[in-house]
Amino acid sequence: MGFLKRDDDQAQQAQAAEAQAPPPGNGAPAEEAPHAASYQAGSLAGIPESGRHRIERMKAEVARGFFTSDLSVNEFLLVKQAGFEPLGLVLGSSIYHIGFQQANWSQNQEMGVLTQAMYHARELAMTRMEEEADQLGADGVVGVRLDIGRYEWGADLAEFIAVGTAVQHAAGELHRAPNGRPFTSDLNGQDFATLLRAGYRPVGMVMGNCVYHVAHQGLRASWKQIGRNQEMPNYTQALYEARELAMERMQTEADEVQAGGIVGTRIVERSHGWGSHVIEFFAIGTGVIPTSSDHTIEKPALVLPLTG
Repeated sequence: MGFLKRDDDQAQQAQAAEAQAPPPGNGAPAEEAPHAASYQAGSLAGIPESGRHRIERMKAEVARGFFTSDLSVNEFLLVKQAGFEPLGLVLGSSIYHIGFQQANWSQNQEMGVLTQAMYHARELAMTRMEEEADQLGADGVVGVRLDIGRYEWGADLAEFIAVGTAVQHAAGELHRAPNGRPFTSDLNGQDFATLLRAGYRPVGMVMGNCVYHVAHQGLRASWKQIGRNQEMPNYTQALYEARELAMERMQTEADEVQAGGIVGTRIVERSHGWGSHVIEFFAIGTGVIPTSSDHTIEKPALVLPLTG
């Protein structure tokens, strides 16, 4: 049984095995965030031979002033204006087998096995992207995107991809994170430049997740609610708790990278094909620290578009 098996297919199995169902939070404890992937400066572990050749070519291209990036024209110019030079497009990938965990049909619970898998796979991809940036001598990576892809040849498999533009400070000032890793940020070029001008800088993307099973409602309770306006406490509490766990883990990561705060936070909800009652809540943002005590905030300017 695999990662894409539907709740509808599991209903009879879940009811028959309810007495043997795992306790809430089976797998990673609900109160703890999964562990991050290990990072080693200069490491090329997990990067294929073709990727290593591409990195060597990029090093030669950087030496002669050539770069690649996925920045828009405006982003590219603003990043340069902020004092950073783009070096190259860096990426990390991990095709991960997602394990199976049986949910209790009538119980709200975190799916610890799935939480751990989704977190660790993203961390592997991000760590390899950071290691590519390290090979280029970058201070950090801006405009990071995290995507998940699936393929017909692997119903239980998912590819986790991290991609962004490696940048380096033009004056040689080291802007890496306090832990020595290149900083990562999912801010676009405009927001990155604005942040720097206001006296802050990113130290790293921080994230937290929680895969949660929302209990099914019994037939008797469903009949009682027909034609009535009322809150669904079971569903409210389940989604509330799942979001809180994801956000708490994101904040824990921010503390670990010594961030003073998080900007650009997003909470994404997806089922990834597990079925309607199993949802992943994924919280992500950019941890930042102040670079000066004087924060000059630019006044908003009126912009009139000339296009129709």
